[in-house]
Amino acid sequence: MATIKDVARLAGVGVGTASRVLSGKGSTSADARARVEEAIRTLNFRPSKTARALSLRSTGTIGVFVPDFKGPFYGPMLHAIDTELRRHDRHMVAANGCGHEDARQQALDGLQFLIERECDAIVVTSNALRDADYTELHGRYPRVAVVNRKVRGMGDHCFTVDHKRGGVLAAQALLAQGHRAIAVISGPHSAPDNRQRLAGFHEELARHGIASEQVATEDADFTAASGWAATERLIQRGARFTGLFCANDQMAMAAMSCLQASGRSVPGQVSVVGYDDAEIASFLSPRLSSVRIAIGDMALNACRLLLNLSYGSELPVTYRFEPELQLRESIGPAPR
Repeated sequence: MATIKDVARLAGVGVGTASRVLSGKGSTSADARARVEEAIRTLNFRPSKTARALSLRSTGTIGVFVPDFKGPFYGPMLHAIDTELRRHDRHMVAANGCGHEDARQQALDGLQFLIERECDAIVVTSNALRDADYTELHGRYPRVAVVNRKVRGMGDHCFTVDHKRGGVLAAQALLAQGHRAIAVISGPHSAPDNRQRLAGFHEELARHGIASEQVATEDADFTAASGWAATERLIQRGARFTGLFCANDQMAMAAMSCLQASGRSVPGQVSVVGYDDAEIASFLSPRLSSVRIAIGDMALNACRLLLNLSYGSELPVTYRFEPELQLRESIGPAPR
């Protein structure tokens, strides 16, 4: 396998000159550059990534932490980041939460894994981490971006959506069809984005005279299994509702299946609205109405910020992501 010394020897230049041509940094004459480029082609030279990393003090990788590799929420985020990095000849190192510790410790361990891999920057999304954890990480690792979370003091490094507004849109979708008997399947109360969307949902209902105490509520954990179990509990306790808001699509999909298995038609007897607008939502029967959260766009712009900070790029970065209601067949008029 050819080395940089072989290239320099064939081109009749010093190793330093050959290295400057390869890196694109530093001045070289047009003649020397042409001879080095011809030598590279002749020898089919491929520079060592390890040597390049050592010389540039860069690994060419950006780390990404997500709590889980499963489900429809984190997949689009990882895909957006990986696609953008490959466009710029960079690569992704991904870590997720696993082990027997609690979710916060799993996230801290995952971040430490990425730091030990000497990633040039890190994208992180986690509801389990505290604001203090994020700011401590930012202090140690300035090139960090947070997705789906606003952390005090980190301003331009955070990429999120107005989840409270998303909750308002979900409530408006049910109210517009005349629903007054409403139930909710909540995600974990420890998750800031869950609390925000529920706050918006209940505030909009209150504006129309429906107090939160009138809303039958069951807690779940964003998984499909928990959504099914929560729907069963609503049915078993005799809750009367014609409209159901689920705090994410996985729970909403399971809720629709559970309702239909129990003999309740959707949307004939119960209208259902989800949250996130997972790709599969528009291929269900009935198709699921959902509040769209642009997780892929948030992740893409977080990645672009880090590319700019790490490699001197000048990619456009936006921080404005508006939730949008995707109205489909799972919502219909409230039954008389």
